[in-house]
Amino acid sequence: MEHKFLVEVDQERCKGCSLCIDACPTNVLGFSKGFNAKGYHPAEVQALDDCIGCGFCYQMCPDVCIEVKALAKQ
Repeated sequence: MEHKFLVEVDQERCKGCSLCIDACPTNVLGFSKGFNAKGYHPAEVQALDDCIGCGFCYQMCPDVCIEVKALAKQ
């Protein structure tokens, strides 16, 4: 069975430190063009199809803003 991964970023908690963006080996994440309520450009998913589910982004986030989920593909 093949898997596809889902990456979710809580943009209101993100402070735009870029640790997750730098840690991603496949460049799935990037900065949002918009601002969150705190005035930061939060990280956002920009290339979900390239995600390999490594979880490096989740592990690097100091504010625990990221979830990586494996989804069964039908």
